[in-house]
Amino acid sequence: MTDFERLHAQLDPFMESQRATLAGLISRHTGGNGTFASKVPALFLSNHDQCSQSFPTMMRPALCILANGSKRIRLGDEDYLYDPLNYMVVSVAMPLSGAILEASPASPCLSLRLDIDPAEINALIAAAGPLGVPARPTERGVYVEQLDPSLLDAVVRLVRLLDTPKDIAMLAPLVRREILYRLLRSPQGHRLYEIAVGNSQMHRVSQAIEWLNGHFHQPLRMEDLAREVNLSVSTLHHRFKAMTSMSPLQYQKQLRLQEARRLMLSEGLDACAAGYRVGYESASQFSREYSRLFGEPPGRDLQRLRMSV
Repeated sequence: MTDFERLHAQLDPFMESQRATLAGLISRHTGGNGTFASKVPALFLSNHDQCSQSFPTMMRPALCILANGSKRIRLGDEDYLYDPLNYMVVSVAMPLSGAILEASPASPCLSLRLDIDPAEINALIAAAGPLGVPARPTERGVYVEQLDPSLLDAVVRLVRLLDTPKDIAMLAPLVRREILYRLLRSPQGHRLYEIAVGNSQMHRVSQAIEWLNGHFHQPLRMEDLAREVNLSVSTLHHRFKAMTSMSPLQYQKQLRLQEARRLMLSEGLDACAAGYRVGYESASQFSREYSRLFGEPPGRDLQRLRMSV
């Protein structure tokens, strides 16, 4: 039995039918290789017919579901695998790298990403009242959970709205709200709950992450960042690393390097100019750290990326 046959043998008839429906919808509304924004706000569809190596990117809070194929996501030295049986949630913005493990022209990797606004989670909690979500120690801001029929059904209904665009404005917010509610009520829903509740330490760490995302080019002083989010330096460092697997300084470094890569690729800046733009004062230090993250010096990496495109 192949991996594909083994996987789908584990799905009950209803979920297999829903999975096949979702795969057909994604295939029909992408029409080729790549990731595409849809007419449903914050919903992105992906279709890839070949495997890919790890590619670092900045991931915003989102729900990620596969209708076909499998992926590996890496956070620091940790790997997270997911497939049509398991979905992935990123609860805070983080630099991740992803690889497509199973894909071919005959059986492409078909997936979707639904971006999550923590403010929506907060509003949902306020409207629904106490959800009985227990407090937990700070955990990673990314997790994989088994897909259940209710969540899959809601996701299929959201994507199916692409077939009736006139219904999107009225119905998409309702289905999206249901999806977020089901994520909150899932076994790991406390992770979303904690980042949305204003007086929690996880929420304050998520605020620190947002601050870094907007100020990564500036010198980082832990005392200033801790003061910004009303935490002690030691608590911020400990909670930040527990959520992201890296220190604030390591996180800032990844932000800088990924933004420099984007500047070189999309705006044509050379390595020195890109490094300076994101906050590096030493060209040699920039080149060393870039090579460590992306596997090659800036020039060779950019050449490879342009050839692949």
